[in-house]
Amino acid sequence: MKKIKIIFFDIDGTLIDMRKKEISEKVLETLLKLKNNGIKICIATGRSPMQVPCFPNVEFDAFLTYNGSYCFTKDQTILSNPLKKEDVYTIIKNAHAIRRPLSLATKSRLVANGKDNDLSEYYGFGGLKLKAATDFDVVADKEEIYQIMLGCRKNDYKTIMQNVKEAQITAWWDRAVDIIPLNGGKGTAIAKMLEYYQLSKEEAMAFGDGNNDIEMLQAVGTGVAMQNASSELKAVANHICDDVANDGIYSYCKEHKLI
Repeated sequence: MKKIKIIFFDIDGTLIDMRKKEISEKVLETLLKLKNNGIKICIATGRSPMQVPCFPNVEFDAFLTYNGSYCFTKDQTILSNPLKKEDVYTIIKNAHAIRRPLSLATKSRLVANGKDNDLSEYYGFGGLKLKAATDFDVVADKEEIYQIMLGCRKNDYKTIMQNVKEAQITAWWDRAVDIIPLNGGKGTAIAKMLEYYQLSKEEAMAFGDGNNDIEMLQAVGTGVAMQNASSELKAVANHICDDVANDGIYSYCKEHKLI
């Protein structure tokens, strides 16, 4: 393995055990030691910038949010890749046809046109409470939309994406989806981030657990799936570490002398 200089981390099911809804002391220790060892640490998540957690004394180098549609460091924006307006309108119409509310994600807000149990719980994973916005239509018309979120099942995908031309579904939960630009995804964002830092693919590592992490693991030299990851992600991973509940990131980094 080439010397690792940057690591990308998914949040839910990877850094944070979704049952406990908090980072463990050992994984927190891992992040701090990686930084002390000169390794850049980056968040790569489907969450919005507003939903990215703050961990005690941990300063991430970069944030790949909305599954890579909006990426930034503390100093500058690295990638801004919003959905096409025509697709936004079409998805809103398609979701309405199956009686599903949805949420539009801008740089600074999540704006919903209603609520149901699936979307409410999806919001809750990021510590937010869902409520309908009175200015939903204005936001849809006037602001850049980086991601659309809605509750649904896999058999709804075809209906939701009917006549949508430049967007795609990515999902890590079986009760909801994120819809992002067709030319987007965590893998595309990681390529941009490596270019920004002038690092090679072989110098990069990533940890993930969901199907929306597949391209991320393929975009780095060393892709690590959690033991609790989907079977599809495990199939493309270079390594599989222990379950998030057992501090898999800590034990993997310890074993491979990264900390």
